[in-house]
Amino acid sequence: MSASPVRSRSQSVAAMLGICLVMLLIALDQTVVGTALPRVVAELQGFALYQWVASAYLLTTAVMIPIAGRLGDLHGRKGLVLAAIVLFTLASALCGMADSMLQLVLARGLQGIGGGMLAGTAFACVSDLFPEPLERVRWQAMLSASFGIATAMGPVLGGWLTEHLGWRSVFYVNLPVALLALPVVWIFLPHIVHRRADDAGIDWGGALLLTLSMCGLLLASEQGATLGFGNPLYWAIVVAAIVLCTVFVRHQRRSRAPVIPAHLFSTPAVRQLCVISALTGLAMFVLVFYAPLLLQGGFGFSPKMAGLLVTPLLVCVTIGSIINGRLMPRLAHPEKLISWGLLGLMAGCALLVTLEHDSPVAWLALVFGLCGLSLGFQLPNLTLQVQSAVTRQDTGIASALIQTNRTLGSMFGASLAGMLVNVRYGHEIGAALAGRGVTDARVTQLFDSPQLLVRAQDLQTLSALSHAGGFDAATLVEQARLGLVSGIHLAFAGCVLIAGISFAISRRLPPFADRRTDSPA
Repeated sequence: MSASPVRSRSQSVAAMLGICLVMLLIALDQTVVGTALPRVVAELQGFALYQWVASAYLLTTAVMIPIAGRLGDLHGRKGLVLAAIVLFTLASALCGMADSMLQLVLARGLQGIGGGMLAGTAFACVSDLFPEPLERVRWQAMLSASFGIATAMGPVLGGWLTEHLGWRSVFYVNLPVALLALPVVWIFLPHIVHRRADDAGIDWGGALLLTLSMCGLLLASEQGATLGFGNPLYWAIVVAAIVLCTVFVRHQRRSRAPVIPAHLFSTPAVRQLCVISALTGLAMFVLVFYAPLLLQGGFGFSPKMAGLLVTPLLVCVTIGSIINGRLMPRLAHPEKLISWGLLGLMAGCALLVTLEHDSPVAWLALVFGLCGLSLGFQLPNLTLQVQSAVTRQDTGIASALIQTNRTLGSMFGASLAGMLVNVRYGHEIGAALAGRGVTDARVTQLFDSPQLLVRAQDLQTLSALSHAGGFDAATLVEQARLGLVSGIHLAFAGCVLIAGISFAISRRLPPFADRRTDSPA
């Protein structure tokens, strides 16, 4: 294990500035894209791939986070961070140049590789720069605050860019941030390696199995609604995914250089925090990804207005993180902050289910703000607690494990929420068309997906068809909106259940303390 270079506090703070810019890059991309997606779907005409724009990014991110975390432990994190910034920037440019939904999905997958490398190394850099746990709490809060500030800016910026400069600009906005982050990281982030003498590198066969397992799980969660749950092909995909996951786990137990070391899971706190992280990621993704669709497609708001209304959700993540950082050193049992946040999240998601198109704007903002404040009590604590539960040599992979599980939860959140929304929407609009005797294939094709609700050209086509067919287009559009809102409400209700399960697990977390030593956990 290499010794940490002697550096001044000002150098460490400057390095933290670079890491905060990296977090700004990740967070800004995630939130500006969500606001622009309804307009992207309207232009590229591919609602069937709506959730894949997110799922492709999340899949490659989930695979890369543990790999980057392990490589950072073995070889240092500075080179990985620099390479990730370059890759993320190039992929962002490709996203902006996409001419079809398929091209956008592929570019997002490439972007996810860079994002996974950044997420897998950034959080562990904090423990390199500030090894003392209580001081690390304050700087971890700063990292969460920078993430929150970017996510707060994202919806408004994404809405403004989409309306005035077009949706492609939401991807190009990453370029100046990356150009600013690159020299700061290059100059100030130290190269620190915590490699033990008996470390055997990384198991690339295990990395391949991890990739295949993730793909299998994603396909199993995506294809249920598409193929039908009674389709033998769907169940073949499910069985294949289970087999791949089983092979991966057994391979990791035998490997001399596992991607995810099995000994980490011998600590109860690590197991509990991983589960909570996955469930938190699921709920958070449903909120951030489907709130803009609810506001634009369901309630008829413009992208700019939708961005303004979602802003309190993301601003309050920052506020919650700052409050959390202040409270943590002062509480006898700071591990309870996670459960407090989960109680707030349950209440917030339950209130989201009650929102309608005529709900007061101030009430919409207040409910989204409650959800954000609650998440602010969870996100930094998950990383801090897992770092205190493992050895210094495992800090990178343990931090990456939390991010991986959160990303996996987000990936399944995209799939499951997409399935719920599509099934509910299809049932509602199918009943409305049948009830009015509308059988024209051109009309039913227009109502195949909710993209009709955000695409002016489709609404004009429907109006023309209604004059020829003698049906009330406005009534059908309203039924489609109600179907979309009902589906998203169902997804939010699922978040209430998820938060309840997480709360039950969080009550069993061991006391937070500096449990880390230089011996294996």
